[in-house]
Amino acid sequence: MADTEVIKVGVLFSQTGVTSAIESSQLCGTLFAIREINGSGGIAGRELVPISYDPGSDPVKYRKFAEQLILTDDVQVIFGCYMSSARKAVLPVVERWNRLLFYATLYEGFEYSENVIYTGAAPNQNSVQLADFMTSNFGARVYLVGSNYIYPYESNRIMSDLVSQYRGGSKLGERYVRLDATEHDFEEIVKEIGSTRPDFIFSTVVGNATQHFYRAYAHAGFDPASMPIASLTTSEVEVAQMGADIAAGHFTAAPYFSSITSSTNQACLEKFGRVFDSQTTPNASWEAAYFQVHLFAQAMLTAGSADIETLMPALLGTEFDAPQGRVSIDPSTHHTNLNPRIGRVNREGQFDVVWEAPAPIRPDPYLVTHRLGDWMVR
Repeated sequence: MADTEVIKVGVLFSQTGVTSAIESSQLCGTLFAIREINGSGGIAGRELVPISYDPGSDPVKYRKFAEQLILTDDVQVIFGCYMSSARKAVLPVVERWNRLLFYATLYEGFEYSENVIYTGAAPNQNSVQLADFMTSNFGARVYLVGSNYIYPYESNRIMSDLVSQYRGGSKLGERYVRLDATEHDFEEIVKEIGSTRPDFIFSTVVGNATQHFYRAYAHAGFDPASMPIASLTTSEVEVAQMGADIAAGHFTAAPYFSSITSSTNQACLEKFGRVFDSQTTPNASWEAAYFQVHLFAQAMLTAGSADIETLMPALLGTEFDAPQGRVSIDPSTHHTNLNPRIGRVNREGQFDVVWEAPAPIRPDPYLVTHRLGDWMVR
């Protein structure tokens, strides 16, 4: 007799707090994929049932809810976390109980766990390309601005190292703000940017504070044509928050932009829009949250179980035609082969793709073989 028991999966994305806008998009991407899978008959006839909690952008609550999902709700797999501080809080929980976390956010790299599948970009899939593009087109004098937690510190370190490899490259400043920063918190930073006049600004500000930084930049009268902000964390969600008039002309590196014209992406966006209407703005984190559920479903269909020991052999190497293009899980790193792009915000608030990789880039989370000018397909 066929197994018709439902498959419970944990979902941990914040609907409140400083990163709620971007995490709500990841929640919608996750629920959209689950809806698609269930609408196609589930996994061998078994329905996927999400058990979701709101951690409120608080790493302590992420850890608490991860334990609850595992010990009370008895889930084998958790989809969740945005900030690296949240991932770091959940990591020892899934490792202790030998469960699996799917992490759909770009991050600083330099991590590996048998209990995590990383579907967001590693540094060699966004930072290296962005550094190469910005130094080649604007110059190598950079000013770094970030939020005060793990990811910005590490990403800024990587960007500093990459820029220093370029002839004449230098770091002119490095400043950090609290996660709930307002425009007032950026006033002194903007003044310093005005006095140092870098070739470009690298922003690792995250969440709701992003809009305030870009507004402070605009109110200072700076021109993105000559001194743009380049970011890994400013997506369509943050652009919508600040408005296209503030965001236009600035750059972001990501594997996915909603403006991609492929038939796969357009069909996905059309279907998503019919289901979720205007609840969120599709972006790279939304897309990774979406396709990682499909990767899980494909692997479980092969393995027949969500137990990590049974699932993992089927999961490693799994491929999927995602909205960004074909993606696959790299067996040696547990990261994902992705399709890097660089976009510039236009007057409509969308990203014009100004550069894209000719083929998927294999993840190199420890930057063992990648440096400025030496990052192409491997």
